[in-house]
Amino acid sequence: MSVESSVAGLARDSDWSGLRVGVLGVGIAGFSCADALMQLGASVYIIDSQNGEKQQERSGILGSLGAHVFLGVAELPDQRLDLVITSPGLEPHHIFHRQAFQRDIPVWGELELAWRLRSRLNAAQWLCITGTNGKTTTTLMLESMLRASGYRTVAAGNIGNSLVDVVMHDELDAIAIEVGAPQLPFVHSMSPFASVCLNLAPDHVDHFAGFDAYAETKARIYTNTQCAAIYNDADPRTIAMVENADVIEGARAIGFTLGIPGLSMLGVVDGAIVDRAFIPNRRDAAQELALVSDIHPSASHNTQNALAAAGLARAFGTSRVEPGASDSVDVGGVTPSAIRTGLQEFEPAGHRIALVRELDGVAYVDDSKATNAHAAETSLMNYSSVIWIAGGLAKGQNFDELVRKTGDRIKAVILMGTDGPLIEEALTRHASNVPIITLATRETSAMRQAVEIAHERAVPGDTVLLAPGCASWDMFTDYAHRGNSFSQAVASLESAMPGGGN
Repeated sequence: MSVESSVAGLARDSDWSGLRVGVLGVGIAGFSCADALMQLGASVYIIDSQNGEKQQERSGILGSLGAHVFLGVAELPDQRLDLVITSPGLEPHHIFHRQAFQRDIPVWGELELAWRLRSRLNAAQWLCITGTNGKTTTTLMLESMLRASGYRTVAAGNIGNSLVDVVMHDELDAIAIEVGAPQLPFVHSMSPFASVCLNLAPDHVDHFAGFDAYAETKARIYTNTQCAAIYNDADPRTIAMVENADVIEGARAIGFTLGIPGLSMLGVVDGAIVDRAFIPNRRDAAQELALVSDIHPSASHNTQNALAAAGLARAFGTSRVEPGASDSVDVGGVTPSAIRTGLQEFEPAGHRIALVRELDGVAYVDDSKATNAHAAETSLMNYSSVIWIAGGLAKGQNFDELVRKTGDRIKAVILMGTDGPLIEEALTRHASNVPIITLATRETSAMRQAVEIAHERAVPGDTVLLAPGCASWDMFTDYAHRGNSFSQAVASLESAMPGGGN
């Protein structure tokens, strides 16, 4: 029997005691995977190319429980392994993966392991969300809608809660799962109840060695979808993904649009979010679910996120259309009142078009989570006169399209970070009239300088917007650190108006 076939049928109730499993990376996901595997009786080998404080701390805990630890290694150790569980932080062509393939060792990602570890009885349904931008907001909106309907649920996956931890203690009805592209290359048998790709734009290009590979990986979210494959009607690439997806027979394609919805779609009519997909008389009518004014923060892309979340929530509780049957469908699983309550009670994650302060008629907005060009473009489109704070690590992106679409909204640009010059080049090509201030320092104090410069240049009606379009790691711990630095700098500003500002 081959190694591949020996692990093909592994599940929660299988005998894992004779298996030697390598866990690549000892971050949050890796720690949870290793812990679960050890609970099941497998022999676990922790393998990480890093040997920092966090790696030592986590591997020390696992090592005390019996795991074999290999830190700071450049290659897989010379051990017989039956299976490898990999970290999303390792690119698909990483040497660890190449060596595993050379040795005929199957490679699973965290999602695959979590799917295998679900209980065979009454396991929670998976509702999966991916996309270049909006994943966290949509996932949290969905969680809020499900809770408002009385379902037992939690948001997990790329959002911070380990999916493996969740399924190992599963007493839920549904799991709202944020899925990042790096989690998808090593998924094999996962079968979500419903899934959505919100949008697609260049991101993680360096991780996947090209946009085409990134796009193909994103499309895997639809594979084996059981009930509803949801797409963005304004993004032809997500439509093509659904058209080409190998879903379970009977799964329906459901679209969402900011306009009036067609058949089997959700959309917007007269300021209301409406459903023409999960109602019995969908050919002739639409069901109001909520008002656009219930969505916060208010922005067109957030309305798209709400539509996608509502589509997943309405799909939950319906049935697949059996082959050969009529196309009538059950009423959606989450009621319209729960959709609306879920949106009203939704608590947005931090650093996403968050108004920090209004001072002297100028709005200061933290969108530090806009870590790619598409997200920064979407953010800029919400404001008519912007002093834009941008820059960081570009991750192989190009900024020409962003500048072409938003250049007329940009009053001035303040650039920082390693790849600020790439944004400056795009501005020079497509918006040469826009003043550019480049900060030379790579210290975090650059954020205070940027905010002070913006404050000096801003007039009433302007928006000072932190939407970097880049990752933060060259200067900050993460995007939250960057956003907090912006907020602190804004809080320290003093009004230029007599008597102070608000």
